[in-house]
Amino acid sequence: MNFVLKENSLLGEKYYYGKHSTGLEIFVIPKEHKQSFAIFGTRYGAMDRTFKTDEEAEFVTVPDGIAHFLEHKMFENEDGVDTFSRYAENGADANAFTSNEMTAYLFSSTEHYYENLEILLDFVTHPYFTKETVEKEQGIIGQEITMYDDSPNWSLYQNLLSALYRENYVKIDVAGTVESIAEITPEILYRCYDTFYNLNNMTLVVCGRFDCDRVAALCDRVLKPSKDVHVESRQPKEPRDIVKDEVRESFPVAGPMFMIGLKETDLPEGESGEDKLKRSCEQEIVADMLFGRASDFYYELYNEGLLNEKYDVGYELGKNYSHLIISGESSNPRAVFEAAKKTVEKVKQEGFELADFRRCKKARYARSIAGWNNTSDISERFLNLRFVGCDMLTEPDVISSVTAEDIAARLEKSFDTKLMVLSVVEPIEKE
Repeated sequence: MNFVLKENSLLGEKYYYGKHSTGLEIFVIPKEHKQSFAIFGTRYGAMDRTFKTDEEAEFVTVPDGIAHFLEHKMFENEDGVDTFSRYAENGADANAFTSNEMTAYLFSSTEHYYENLEILLDFVTHPYFTKETVEKEQGIIGQEITMYDDSPNWSLYQNLLSALYRENYVKIDVAGTVESIAEITPEILYRCYDTFYNLNNMTLVVCGRFDCDRVAALCDRVLKPSKDVHVESRQPKEPRDIVKDEVRESFPVAGPMFMIGLKETDLPEGESGEDKLKRSCEQEIVADMLFGRASDFYYELYNEGLLNEKYDVGYELGKNYSHLIISGESSNPRAVFEAAKKTVEKVKQEGFELADFRRCKKARYARSIAGWNNTSDISERFLNLRFVGCDMLTEPDVISSVTAEDIAARLEKSFDTKLMVLSVVEPIEKE
């Protein structure tokens, strides 16, 4: 196979891209770091609950949590050898994760890169499910779900999504429920695997001391061609409004915890990857200007004792959703919520300081550059951006292109205080 070089001379970074004969797209990011990293992902996550291929007439709806369940099951092999023990023999640290829109398997190692890459490609392309092993896993994941139900942080987040979204599948718990996973059978697992683990629907990213030709040769030896089948995942139309502006739950915590969410609506149809990346960068710059640790908002509420060091601001970008989240601890979460809304309205009415815009833009640019310093950070972010149609290599250029006029327009279009939600976890009242 032939690899195409793409580089950013200003950034001083590059990658090689190739399409393998099996349908798998491969990205090789050369880095002379001690640790090398590989991640093998499929465009399949918790939101893909109703789907069909172009060869099927009807859509099928599967139980919630099945993508996560499938991820767990992939580490079991027909010969009974545990995949983690295979990695351990080569000194590799392996893991996997399932999100709303993807499932990924990964490893890092300081030696035996190609032996570990062979393990990765081998076990992900050889599923093995039986009635007995599925029933065993139902018990294990059922306990995991119960543990999450007892987690204040997880409940805080899930409650926020349920208040922000009426229909969008992003509000579905990735692990599902005890009831939904009880419906999973080997047949359903194979149906989902055969649909979404098609190599034409998957991407391999390797970063570190990898050679393109050796990676290609390994894929030639381990992988088998996949028929290129188009998968259509049906997603419900999401109304513009929110479900409710506040949700509270009690947990045995020392003090109140909160998350404030801002739902982004009116997402452009047919948006290009670069436009999506620019929208994301604009959102992050505005969020930093309004709510970052150097903002008047944080400074004033910190001095009033309404915020402390446990504070964060983040932006989540998906294919058909995006939202801003402010999280932290406060003795009065409602006061923080109202202050956040007032901050948005004030900046929209009075405008913002150009100095604040330049500072936050530079900070966002610096984070983009720093993202190329670690093989695991590079690989995971590269794949995440790839799966929403963006290119990590162009990110610094996209950030550079953001103007003050873009930020003013983004504020007006995407920062609607009527679409803000407060999720609170508060201590259980003593009797």
